[in-house]
Amino acid sequence: MVDTILGKLEWLGHDGYRLVAGNQVIYFDPFKLSGEHQPADIILITHDHFDHCSLEDIEKILQESTTIITESDSAKKLSGSVITLQPGESCEVNGISVEAVPSYNTNKKFHPKKNSWLGFIITVEGVRIYHAGDTDYIPEMKNFKTDIALLPVSGTYVMTADEAAQAALDIKPEIAIPMHYNSIVGDTSDAEQFAKALDGKIRVETLQQV
Repeated sequence: MVDTILGKLEWLGHDGYRLVAGNQVIYFDPFKLSGEHQPADIILITHDHFDHCSLEDIEKILQESTTIITESDSAKKLSGSVITLQPGESCEVNGISVEAVPSYNTNKKFHPKKNSWLGFIITVEGVRIYHAGDTDYIPEMKNFKTDIALLPVSGTYVMTADEAAQAALDIKPEIAIPMHYNSIVGDTSDAEQFAKALDGKIRVETLQQV
C-alpha cells in the first residue's frame, strides 16, 4: 500500500506536492505552479513565508469546496474554508486525518519555535505521510510515526542533507524523500548526499519534478 500511495504522490518543486488518492486532491505548500493543475479538495500550508503560503498559487487550485489547513499567521492571509491548527492538534477532512506537528529552526532564526509553524502527518488509505515543512532536525521527530517522510535537505534555512538523514533515522519511515532543493537554495547534490547517507539503512526515493 505504501508503494501505491507513493505512485500517486507528485513533486511540484521546492516543498510543493500533490497527492491524488481516492476522490481527494491534496496539495502541500503549492509554489510556482505552471500549466493546468487539478482543483484542490485540501490544501495544507506549513507557514506564511511566500514560498509556502503563495496566494497566487493557492488561487490557481482553489474551488468553493476546498478546505485549507494551516497555522494562524497564514490563516490571516487566506479566505474561504480555513482550519487553523497548532502543533499537537489534529482534524479530519473528507476522511483524511491531518495531524499538525512542530516545525522550527534550532540553530538559525528563520523559523522560530515560538511561531508554532507546522509540519503535517496525514493518513491516506491507511498510509501515513509526513511533510516536514521548513524545519531543522528537532527532538520531537523521535516520536513521529510515518510510512513516508518528506524532508528538507538544502541547509541555509532548513536541515542539511546529513542532518535530514539523522532525522530519517529517528523517524524510521519506510520511504524517505528529499525536498527543498533546486529552488531558492540547494541542488541535486543535496538530494544525492541525503540518499548516500541513508544507503543500506532507509529506502530513499528522489521524485522527479512535474
